[in-house]
Amino acid sequence: MRHRKQACLAALAAAVIAANVHAAEALPRVLDQVVKSGVKVVRQFPAESGLTGWVLSQGGTYSLAYTTQDSKTLIAGALIDADGKNLSKFHEQQFVPQPDFSAAYGRLERSAFIVEGAIKDPKRVIYVFVDANCPFCHHLWRAVQPYEAIGLQVRWIPVATLGPTSLPKAIAVLSAKDKTAAFRQMETAQGKPWTNTDRFSERSHPAVAASVQANGELMELFAIGGTPGVVWRDKQGKVQVRSGMPRLSELPAITGLPEQKISDPDLARFR
Repeated sequence: MRHRKQACLAALAAAVIAANVHAAEALPRVLDQVVKSGVKVVRQFPAESGLTGWVLSQGGTYSLAYTTQDSKTLIAGALIDADGKNLSKFHEQQFVPQPDFSAAYGRLERSAFIVEGAIKDPKRVIYVFVDANCPFCHHLWRAVQPYEAIGLQVRWIPVATLGPTSLPKAIAVLSAKDKTAAFRQMETAQGKPWTNTDRFSERSHPAVAASVQANGELMELFAIGGTPGVVWRDKQGKVQVRSGMPRLSELPAITGLPEQKISDPDLARFR
């Protein structure tokens, strides 16, 4: 028993020493400027072709980078092997911490949103953070119309991130008697024309303005960097997040519905 205890103590001491040595190791100089800019190094891992992989974090967002064997060169971007395999995607799945948005999902249901599509007994429900001044939000709105026609319910969550008119436009929609009609009118006109008056200001609608601000904070909670931002539950019930305009080929997976024909020529570049 005594020998076993001594062995355990020795192993623990070795582990502490190893940890201190690892902590004392300096990062490659090529990473110094990255760290000085506010980026945190989460972990390192051995990568293919003698590269060293690095998981970096800034503002709650993770990214990957690689350094060469001589530690003099930093590589950012996708790492592709000779067979065309995206190694970075594999490394991301293996080494990057995967966020769990399950707790935050319930807050979506209590946010200020506009319901469009199937109202009663929808086949699927997705949430989309949207700014009235966002052209890609407008593209997504047009792209999901065929899916709404077959049972999709979209809950559009207005935020104000793109200029001084974003907030009054969001207030105009959320304070309307028929929010869905007001939203559709806004999207049909792509947010234009617009005359900014005190009628839909933060001062005239403080509670609505506060709800738009809360929507923006909720968008940050889902680590969505810009609009549109889509949140949904997949077939396994896991919360998924997509920042930016998705490809049209992604919509069946996002909506959980059969692929719909989209013939709008303005959306062809998103195929």
